[in-house]
Amino acid sequence: MHSEETRLLADEQGALRRVATLVARGTEPEELFTAVIEEVGRLFPIDLASLCRYESDGSLTFVASWGTAVEHFPVGSRRMLGGNNLGTIVFETGRSARIDNYSESSSGPIGVAAHAARINSSLATPVIVEGRLWGVIAAGSMQKQRLPADTEARLANFTDLLAAAIANAESRAGLARLAEEQAALRRVATLVARGAAPEAVFEAVTEEIGNLLPVDSAAMGRYEPDGTLTFVASWGKAVDFVPIGSRWKPGGRNVGTMVFETGAPVRIDDYADSSGSTAVKARGQGVRSSVGTPIIVEGRLWGTVGAGSSGEQPLPADTEWRLASFTELLATAIATAETRADLAASRARIGAAADETRRRIERDLHDGTQQRLVSLGLELRAASAAVPPQLAELGRRLAHVSDEVTSVFEELRELSHGIHPAILSKGGLVPALRALSRRSVLPIEFDVHAERRLPEPVEVAAYYVVSEALTNAVKHASASVVYVELDARDTTVRLAVRDDGIGGADDQGSGLLGLSDRIEALGGTLQVISPAGKGTIVTIEIPLEGPGDHPLIG
Repeated sequence: MHSEETRLLADEQGALRRVATLVARGTEPEELFTAVIEEVGRLFPIDLASLCRYESDGSLTFVASWGTAVEHFPVGSRRMLGGNNLGTIVFETGRSARIDNYSESSSGPIGVAAHAARINSSLATPVIVEGRLWGVIAAGSMQKQRLPADTEARLANFTDLLAAAIANAESRAGLARLAEEQAALRRVATLVARGAAPEAVFEAVTEEIGNLLPVDSAAMGRYEPDGTLTFVASWGKAVDFVPIGSRWKPGGRNVGTMVFETGAPVRIDDYADSSGSTAVKARGQGVRSSVGTPIIVEGRLWGTVGAGSSGEQPLPADTEWRLASFTELLATAIATAETRADLAASRARIGAAADETRRRIERDLHDGTQQRLVSLGLELRAASAAVPPQLAELGRRLAHVSDEVTSVFEELRELSHGIHPAILSKGGLVPALRALSRRSVLPIEFDVHAERRLPEPVEVAAYYVVSEALTNAVKHASASVVYVELDARDTTVRLAVRDDGIGGADDQGSGLLGLSDRIEALGGTLQVISPAGKGTIVTIEIPLEGPGDHPLIG
């Protein structure tokens, strides 16, 4: 072997070792691409070299350049395939190719650029990554002589190393992406498992999608019975063209309409072909492509999640599938929220029916039994007064019966107040609480802020909480005073009943347990704080928006 050949072989092996070392170290792709092209440029008798990646839209992107290619084919530039040029030939054949008279026979966008670079002889070899054509390495000379016949084979040594490095980088990127996606799904699943409010889940999902996918807008909408779509969450640019609460009528060619009509995932890769009011607004915000997936709740189309990008390239092919992972969690959250709302509404209806029954019993007692007892007492008194002196014993017996009737009447009146005080229905919560204090054996101090009548179920629940807390204070707490604080000036009713007794109350063993169910049915909460020796505080909070009326679950 001649000394020149030995030197060239040594140089080539040294270049390959340096590249292999970078591959083994897991060097970032951009750094590796630059190193490979520089090694190729120094090793071969060429004036320019470049590494390109084939894109899904029929173009190639220059990811590394050396020599005069830096001027004519800068990194990041893109050329469309087509015509007679090496980039197109390799793409169509998947094999190495050469053109020895490039300036005379090249055509197409790449050929025009090559002609401007005054390339005469050139060749290219494909970069095959795990069986698929990823890109191409091209090398060219401005000299008249052809490139050596073994150049393609020698270039292939570098493309093999490149393919291994790209596969490793893609595998690492895929694992990192999978880890990020799983972490995002876990965060959403945790919210769902905790029974978070629907709007919190919706907001979290759109934000996770926006941070995870190569998009700059994301939105979630609910299909309404009247055929409209209400947006319940927005992220990124979507906040401007589909703000939360906005409503839109499906129609035209856009993701919301297509999902509604098909019940399946859809995509629009070029928004120039879209139509409809939301599409027009999206285009105005620079959206170029988008995808959407349906939210199926217990077999019915509930809504859709969409994501859009203003990038030149369409969204990746797996975007719909990745969105579907979130819509499954959304469906679970929505179904759970609807079940809770249905249960709360059912409990509220049961409570309302029970209250109506109490009112009817109270009316029946007042208008029937109590009135008859009053009449009977009056008749007995009249009879007792008419008894002659010689029948004094009979008079005493009639007077005793009259007193017993009066006692029964008082007991029945107290019982009817406990069933459902008439003053609560007629005058509202504040007068009913005042009446309750007048009958109490303990003094009650009020701090009341209520400027209007409250919904009847709320007034009934609050009244019974005060009544039960007062009863417990008298029977069990050895209290000397009870404080009642009521604030009903905003969208939430807050009530606190506090005594100065011995504390240690068991909220699970008293009538407060049943009242807690009643309050939860109204979407509220009840809390009992009763440390030993420090009195008892019973607090409730009830929103004035009824159960089952949540604006985001429908």
